[in-house]
Amino acid sequence: MKRNVLIIGAGGVAQVVAHKCAQNNDRLGDLHIASRTLAKCQAVIDSVEAKRAMKVPGLFQAHAVDAMDSGAVAELIRKTGAQIVLNLGSAFVNMTVLDACIETGAAYVDTAIHEDPAKICESPPWYANYEWKKRAACAKAGVTAILGAGFDPGVVNAYARLAADDYFDRIDEIDIIDINAGSHGRWFATNFDPEINFREFTGQVWSWQGGKWVSNQMFEVGQEWDLPVVGKQKAYLTGHDEIHSLSQTLKVPSIRFWMGFGDRYIQVFTVLKNLGLLSEKPVKTAEGLEVVPLKVVKACLPDPASLAPDYTGKTCIGDLVKGEKDGKPAELFIYNVADHADAFAEVGSQGISYTAGVPAVAAALLIADGSWDAGAMKNVEELPPKPFLKTLDQLGLATRLRDAAGDRPLNI
Repeated sequence: MKRNVLIIGAGGVAQVVAHKCAQNNDRLGDLHIASRTLAKCQAVIDSVEAKRAMKVPGLFQAHAVDAMDSGAVAELIRKTGAQIVLNLGSAFVNMTVLDACIETGAAYVDTAIHEDPAKICESPPWYANYEWKKRAACAKAGVTAILGAGFDPGVVNAYARLAADDYFDRIDEIDIIDINAGSHGRWFATNFDPEINFREFTGQVWSWQGGKWVSNQMFEVGQEWDLPVVGKQKAYLTGHDEIHSLSQTLKVPSIRFWMGFGDRYIQVFTVLKNLGLLSEKPVKTAEGLEVVPLKVVKACLPDPASLAPDYTGKTCIGDLVKGEKDGKPAELFIYNVADHADAFAEVGSQGISYTAGVPAVAAALLIADGSWDAGAMKNVEELPPKPFLKTLDQLGLATRLRDAAGDRPLNI
């Protein structure tokens, strides 16, 4: 049994995690939140207190830490007595936080793959470039490290594993579809960190097709999908974290990721990219100032957390799985629908942050009760999916199934 949680990061996803941890602090113990800016951490705690979210009286404390400093993170883990670390910081800090957990023995959970600030779209499979190199160290230290426990990656990985376990004898292809049919009312904004958001789409788009890696350019391949609740939506073939683990663990011949984008996003992205404003390489202004264009763009855009009060509409994210069952062709869509306004009412964040944050708390609860305390590094699809999906349902992210028999909730 593990208790006491340290949350790294103080953005929109961290706020969701803070609220959900508070709602379950009887099972998780003392809570701590840390980022470079102490005031942001305290603001998250204030939002928890304003909602009276703590299930039982308990500690929730703010700390300042540079998450790029592994030693400082390790010191904070020891100081707080945290046995579970939920890394909701920038993808640039994954390895330093993971190293701190290996050093201290704390369990580690993140929601996205590590990125090197100086590199864009590295060679696949991406996990092999950083996280998987620490597998042996985690196993030797007996440290549980759960990678990509957000929604995508994360829940969609569990959907794929569930399909393989219970609904198919053979899976031929998986299309992961992520549609945000909501509106935030701004002329232009990104739903999470603009720097990470844009970096995700400026390089090659890698998919796994026919048992090999296939490269395309962003917005090169599009397709319309007819989905529950949100209806017909255009989505584009996109590179994404979960393809890079699922392709290696489930051995499915073809796995693709599709994300929905509106025309305005595509237009703005294309102009910024063509002007060089999405570059991570420093340039000098006429005045001799050195700036990173991508960071300047980020500074000019709205903070994703600020979108929450005005966000309306719903998201639909799921796995369309095709293969064979009992000698016959089979097709199943496993999915979740989330509501932006409902998320704001509950935790003060928009639906994108909600769907990313709640799964990390579900993972923490399963580590706390021992169900997922593997003592080794695991991607989500390497762990039992049913306890995870059952916990998600209890936390507010219900799973549904759509196939030839109709549309229904997943009953576990």
